[in-house]
Amino acid sequence: MPGIADKFTQSAQGRLLWPGMTSFEGDIPSRGIALRYLSAVGACQGHADRPQKPLDEETPAESFLTIKGKAYIAGIYEHPTRHAPDKSTAQLHAEVAKGAIEDAGLTKADIDGYFCAGDAPGGLWPMVDYLGLKVRHMDSTETGGCSYLIHLGHAAEAIAAGKCSIALITLAGKPRTGVMPPRAAGAEVDFEAAYGATTHNAYGMCAMRHMHDYGTTSEQLAWIKVAASHHAQYNPHAMLKDVVTVEDVLNSPMISDPLHRMDCCVVSDGGGAVIVTTPEIAKSLKKPLVRLIGHGEAMKGPRGGKDLDLTYSAGVWSGPRAFEEAGVTPKDIKYASIYDSFTITVLMQIEDLGFCKKGEGGKFVADGNLISGVGKLPFNTDGGGLCSNHPVNRGGMTKIIEAVRQLRGEAHPKVQVPNCDLAVAHGTGGLLGVRHAASTCILERV
Repeated sequence: MPGIADKFTQSAQGRLLWPGMTSFEGDIPSRGIALRYLSAVGACQGHADRPQKPLDEETPAESFLTIKGKAYIAGIYEHPTRHAPDKSTAQLHAEVAKGAIEDAGLTKADIDGYFCAGDAPGGLWPMVDYLGLKVRHMDSTETGGCSYLIHLGHAAEAIAAGKCSIALITLAGKPRTGVMPPRAAGAEVDFEAAYGATTHNAYGMCAMRHMHDYGTTSEQLAWIKVAASHHAQYNPHAMLKDVVTVEDVLNSPMISDPLHRMDCCVVSDGGGAVIVTTPEIAKSLKKPLVRLIGHGEAMKGPRGGKDLDLTYSAGVWSGPRAFEEAGVTPKDIKYASIYDSFTITVLMQIEDLGFCKKGEGGKFVADGNLISGVGKLPFNTDGGGLCSNHPVNRGGMTKIIEAVRQLRGEAHPKVQVPNCDLAVAHGTGGLLGVRHAASTCILERV
């Protein structure tokens, strides 16, 4: 039985390549990638330096340590508001929870697991009490915008372990009408705060470095906004419904060179929720069946400047982990929900997930590949964060919701992907140019 290390090949430069790759550009240490990739699947398939056990000697934990197919998404709900001056944040959480529960055909009393992040007012226990839930499992993992993608993976783990049977995940907030909570101050703040890093210039640095290393252009980045706008015109709740051109994007004001205003996402009130449950319960409900078959999560930081490279995200680790567990490749994906806080966020993640080679993202998007009905990889068919909704400045939840809509066949007919049976929902949280987390979820229509 071959070990996982046997799946790696070696590039002409001596770098290790994960399955499906033929080359790797950039300065990421190949050994670091390989070790992280090996550790992700080592629990299931054994470490590369240890001999594999015969199947008949494996323990139950070693045989079944996977979430593949063990959790289904039974309910989704995206709040229609983008401006909520008359609602509290807790009320928005309650309204999206109610919507997802009703979409699944369940009741509040059925919920026995609850997942939330830093947007929940007061934290986990006040939110559980406010919602009137009685739960036996809870999780308040906080990784910024990708928290809810990580929650989906953690909910699947909890369900597979029997810790809960019906989990609720909520996101809500009102940055347009209320004061955003301050960012958490980490150990690095004394060394970095003096230089005035903001969300915009941290992503602007990534864009500028990508342009320097790979020749990416502002025109190519603009095509990502163009694709999002083509989809948003069919979403009645989208904040920006007008179709834009590359010239419109380039003529919009410069925010942080080389990012223009139209390279940036919207700021919206609102929220969303997801119900995750067991296969048995999901099959007893009336909704089309959508299951999680692969999940990966990872973190990346500057590590004191060691091997610093702004042109890739933690998706280079979370993506392969999810695809490996799901047993599929990027070529199998019919639809992609990709976090789009900025256009450069999308470009980097498309490369990191293996939809094109590193450095070729600019050409990939400029060829129209992100536009539904036109390209190879329809993305963010609700308009995404660039045009529709980015509640609480956190886009992970809406990425799950639109992926489920596509797999159910419930997206707008003008953007619905034909025969959509396999989708990826992927996002980051934090700042790409500094430190951040990433999470990748592979979803399948049953």
